Amino acid sequence: MKKNDLNMDKIISLAKRRGFVYQGSEIYGGLAGTWDYGPLGVELKNNIKGLWWSRFVRNRGDIYGLDAAILMNQEVWKASGHVNGFSDPLVECKKCKKRFRADQLEKNKCSDCGGEVGEERQFNMMFKTNIGANEDSSSISYLRPETAQGIFVNFKNIIDSFHPQIPFGIAQIGKAFRNEIAPRDFLFRAREFEQMEIEYFINEKNWKKHFEEWIKEMREWIEEIGLNKKNIHEYETPKEKLAHYSKRTVDFEYDFPFGKSELYGLAYRTDFDLKSHTTGSNVPLEYYDQEKNEKFTPHVIEPSLGVDRTFLAILCDSYTEEEVNGETRVVLKIKSSLAPFKIAILPLSKKEDLQKISKKILTELKTKWACIYDETQSIGKRYRRQDEIGTPYCVTIDFESLNDKMVTIRERDSMKQDRIAITELKKYFEKKYE
Repeated sequence: MKKNDLNMDKIISLAKRRGFVYQGSEIYGGLAGTWDYGPLGVELKNNIKGLWWSRFVRNRGDIYGLDAAILMNQEVWKASGHVNGFSDPLVECKKCKKRFRADQLEKNKCSDCGGEVGEERQFNMMFKTNIGANEDSSSISYLRPETAQGIFVNFKNIIDSFHPQIPFGIAQIGKAFRNEIAPRDFLFRAREFEQMEIEYFINEKNWKKHFEEWIKEMREWIEEIGLNKKNIHEYETPKEKLAHYSKRTVDFEYDFPFGKSELYGLAYRTDFDLKSHTTGSNVPLEYYDQEKNEKFTPHVIEPSLGVDRTFLAILCDSYTEEEVNGETRVVLKIKSSLAPFKIAILPLSKKEDLQKISKKILTELKTKWACIYDETQSIGKRYRRQDEIGTPYCVTIDFESLNDKMVTIRERDSMKQDRIAITELKKYFEKKYE
């Protein structure tokens, strides 16, 4: 199907119907900006995170993993500038009292009732809470609005424990929380989300070289997860629009059904963060160069990727409608390495003899690949179900299988079918998933 024929209603409907994503607190009327990932959503998310971790942590020797606490000392957020500066422009409609982000309204009119809006004010997006039994200024903490600060405050720990050679990075996957004024566009802008971030520490003089290297890494990651290059745009942020800590930022934008919007960001954060936390904590966050016998504050390049936006982009990019024998086939052409299930085991009927063979095949294959077993409804309807959830291969066990010990393998995208011996199944899929 053409990209401009796709709308978010189709994506949201499929996501709920097939168990990818549900509205948070749905039976109580929901909670805006919150989403629950169902069984297939969890599998897809874990595959995204696992692929990212393998590529950027396990398969490299210069990046160290971290899982920092969500709650941190409030002084962290004062030093980073979030307490005073992490805000969005807020306006309220004088007529219906609904609140909006000022930069998302046209002509200062309420998008719901057309009423006039009041004066703009700043709204801090951090979720505030209190630690312990006392509720006073000393017990204040915040749900982290980003994972980056947990990395910066652990910089010295990584230096002391592992003595890395610069350049090196610290990577983290974790939840972040932002009290968005107007969450919107399904998973795109939510109040609870997950980030995959790296803070890559470098010598200032080499920042341009490393920045270009990370642009290449980002492009290769986008290709690895199977997104169509035609839907990706690189936006060089003008100097006047750069964040206060950034000297250069490139946004990787994606053509979502609701418009072109940021998917990933790559920022040169200079030495702002380490120096801010050095000042705030009175603990020097420096790197000692043994060869030159000198200390300096490293600069930082930050590739920031959202798990949820990656998830949404993959759903949008892979969603396909095709005409097959006069009917519309909906198929998620997800890259096989990311598919929630790699193989579906489908006995032609619920006859005990077929079940016995099918479950034996399931037991053998699921030790290496995520498999799903389905024996409900006609084989045609089951194929369509697997198409909709992006399963690359279906193994059908029919009555001939009882005699010839062979099964039919159907490939998702081409719908091509091959007959293969049961004893060869493992080798067949090892070649497909090597």
